[in-house]
Amino acid sequence: MIIDLPSTTTSQVNRKLVEIRERGGAVALGRVLTLLIVDDDGAHLEEHIDAANEASREHPCRVIVVARGSRTAAPRIDGQIRVGGDAGASEVIVLRLYGPLASQGQSAVIPLLLSDAPIVTWWPGAGPKAPAQDPLGQIAQRRITDSAAERNPVRALAGRRKTYVEGDSDLAWTRLTNWRAQLVAALDLPPHEEVTAAAVTGEADSPSTELLAGWLAEYLDIPVKRIKSTTAQGIEAVSLERRSGPVKLYRPDGKVGTLTQPGQPARRIALHRRNTKDCLIEELRRLDPDEVYEAALHGLDKLAASSGAGARAARKPGGARKTAGQAKAKAPAK
Repeated sequence: MIIDLPSTTTSQVNRKLVEIRERGGAVALGRVLTLLIVDDDGAHLEEHIDAANEASREHPCRVIVVARGSRTAAPRIDGQIRVGGDAGASEVIVLRLYGPLASQGQSAVIPLLLSDAPIVTWWPGAGPKAPAQDPLGQIAQRRITDSAAERNPVRALAGRRKTYVEGDSDLAWTRLTNWRAQLVAALDLPPHEEVTAAAVTGEADSPSTELLAGWLAEYLDIPVKRIKSTTAQGIEAVSLERRSGPVKLYRPDGKVGTLTQPGQPARRIALHRRNTKDCLIEELRRLDPDEVYEAALHGLDKLAASSGAGARAARKPGGARKTAGQAKAKAPAK
């Protein structure tokens, strides 16, 4: 059921929610959190709402969409309430804000928040440079951005490293879960040798590739080459050098990867590029600070950016290298 409330106020939207609840429709009982979606009112808005609806089947929540319309229009709020089959296991409130109201999302959503429930703010498109300082980020326990959706993904990721606050996360990091799990599992097999160097190949503007390289550099404390490819779709390959030979995970088509390592037969592994829905579901499973993501951001400083396999790798001065077992213990799959 979809109820449109043109030229409305948040108090009128709230009254309509109470009316629906009293009629025996959607109820807020059992909602575990409030999910705020902050985006421009454009063609991709419905895709993001659909992803939130799917995520709500695992994490029942109230979804409040702050859709920023034209800043030059007359100030008004067009509201919409979706319940039942149009809202998954949640209730969806869409607030389209126009004119000066487009920059006042916080005052619009506060009356609609669930009491005593954690708040997660998600920017599926271009997000603020400092999410924790944004008005809609200040009221949230978790703040989810997506560097891959920015005009300059790698530069946006570098900015997020500088402004990181506990509770920040990025879907570019969540897309790495399967890669990280496969690499940790490969290092768990004999021979249990120290990793001495690594190389990560991927699309030139892929923030996920940057984060994977940063994660390896931070936890293994080794030289890591970041090799940029003009043909890759996201991450293309990872190579971990050990005394007995390299461990390589190669995914040329963005779908199926091949894992090779000394003394083991080559294995084909499903490594599809994860969609937004799956990443959002994973992000909502934890509301505590993601310390491993924070460490991966710190690791970006240790990378040796490269455009070819012959690039020189920068070594961090001092400090003992961690063994594969130590890295596995400190960096569990997310």
